[in-house]
Amino acid sequence: MKKLLKELLATKNNLDAEKVLRLPSYDVAQEVKRFSIENQVILLNTIPVLKSSKILQYMSAEEKYNILIHLSENKAKKLLNLQPIDELVDLLLAVHPEKQAKLMAYLDKITKHNVKKLMAFKPETAGSLVTSDFVAVRGNWSVKMTLKYIRERSENVESISYSYVLDSHGYLEGIVSIHELLLAADEEILSTIMIQEVISVHAEVDQQEVVKMLLNYNLAAIPVTTVNNKMIGIITFDDVMNVVEAEATEDIQKLGGSEPLNQSYFEASIWSIFLKRLPWLLLLFVAEAYTGTVLKYFEDEIETVVALAFFVPLLVGTGGNTGTQVVATITRAIGIGEVKFKDIFRVMKKEFAIGMLLGLALGVAGLTRAYMLGVGTEVAQVVAITLLFIVIWASLVAAVLPLILRKLKLDPAVVSGPFITTFVDGTGLVIYFMVAKTLLNL
Repeated sequence: MKKLLKELLATKNNLDAEKVLRLPSYDVAQEVKRFSIENQVILLNTIPVLKSSKILQYMSAEEKYNILIHLSENKAKKLLNLQPIDELVDLLLAVHPEKQAKLMAYLDKITKHNVKKLMAFKPETAGSLVTSDFVAVRGNWSVKMTLKYIRERSENVESISYSYVLDSHGYLEGIVSIHELLLAADEEILSTIMIQEVISVHAEVDQQEVVKMLLNYNLAAIPVTTVNNKMIGIITFDDVMNVVEAEATEDIQKLGGSEPLNQSYFEASIWSIFLKRLPWLLLLFVAEAYTGTVLKYFEDEIETVVALAFFVPLLVGTGGNTGTQVVATITRAIGIGEVKFKDIFRVMKKEFAIGMLLGLALGVAGLTRAYMLGVGTEVAQVVAITLLFIVIWASLVAAVLPLILRKLKLDPAVVSGPFITTFVDGTGLVIYFMVAKTLLNL
């Protein structure tokens, strides 16, 4: 493909441009992005406009803007007005207000009206994902008339999987799938075959709820309405997949103890990443200092039985690892709605049992390790018993903390992971030395 695009740059040959038409737009976009901005402009000027508009859809907001402002005004207008409405909204919301105004000037009157309407919705709601490019039909239409209309409109809509039956005021009455239309007789009327009990979402609903509904009901698209059932648009499965990817990326970054980036890694500046990471590192630095305080407090015990120091990294690491496992499981369960605050005692009971089993298994492993290092039987017993207590303690803390944070309207993903590790480090050492004082009579 790279060779073909280079040939197209050199020759600007229509035959080469036609070859590009047969290639997946996503793949072409990834290759086009590797060229300089000047060559990107040449390529998109040479490739037919419909294909160019599809290639543009697979670029970031900044990449789209840089290309559009370097194209001729006429070509930029064509490409921009061919973009799906939801893609346009995402682009305009992502760029600086000055750039936004420049792009708005390129839109035709109807597109501009639709875009402004959708831009008014709050971020991360169903309204922010919606597109107004859908198949709207009337209940008194025949199947034959509807299929003819779909063929004529297919290039201008996001999805033809469903046709949405609206009344004369734009209120949603029902839906008809393309499957049902193809199986129905030509003369049948839509109102007789449409599904009237429509699964829909209101524009203000959180985008994660939309994801759940599409997955739970196995839908290719879902209509978005006002509270009084007036049709706004649809959300398609591919739009939801973008949300799933973005949410997963955000959660992973949060679990690492950093505020999530609002853009791709290479688009984010060094300074912005620094500012995202520093506050949490400073907070964890202060919290981790507690571990040093614990060691200082028990320095007499360590001096009396030096062998106790050998196992500090092992015990601290095991507690942190246990907590990390539990917190990842519980945070995810909270995220998908499987576990709620009311389940806190059920969760604690279950994690206590799991922690007990893990603690016993790791206690045996710790006992074996202590004997391998040649320490005394009493120290080996301290290590084994401490491992049991630390694993149970870490399991309980990691199970409860995310639920409490969610109850307090805080994001468990951003706080739980790093905090659990730090907290269990310090408290685990307290458990260790208290067990040692008791068993060794220090």
